[in-house]
Parts: sequence; structure tokens; C-alpha cells
Amino acid sequence: MKEARELLEGNGRAQSRASGFVSREELLSQSDPSKISSLVLWESEDIYDHWKASHERAAAMAGAVELWSRQPESERFTVSGRLGAGV
Repeated sequence: MKEARELLEGNGRAQSRASGFVSREELLSQSDPSKISSLVLWESEDIYDHWKASHERAAAMAGAVELWSRQPESERFTVSGRLGAGV
């Protein structure tokens, strides 16, 4: 788990330097500590597609397959609204 968390944190740092990156939240399951979800916002789907195909992402995620207990799932959403402090 430690190696997987470090890899994901490194990927998050690499994402944060990418053009079009907005924000990233890492969510840890309270019932299963091996479940980690990332909520990442990008300026557009095209920018995200560019990131997914980039050398930087490939380098940041090198060795990931060996750490996952199952294949990661990826899903895209459209932001329909946002609530929060000061909004």
C-alpha cells in the first residue's frame, strides 16, 4: 500500500504541473484501506486526453500495474454545480 500511495502521489504531482490541470483530491475508503479514488478536474476533456497519452504520465505511472490488486477504473463526469465555503 505504501508503494501504491507514493506512486499515486507522484502522479498527482506530475498532473499538477500539466497545462490545463485544475485540481485533484485523493479519497481513501473508510471501510477498505486498499481502495483509493482520485477526483481530478481538468479544463477540458481534450486536455485530459493529452495528459493520458503523455510521456509524463507514463513515467509517473511506471510500475503501477504490479501494485494494483485489480485493474483501475476510470470514469468521466460533467460538473453540474459546486457548493462549498464562500460559494
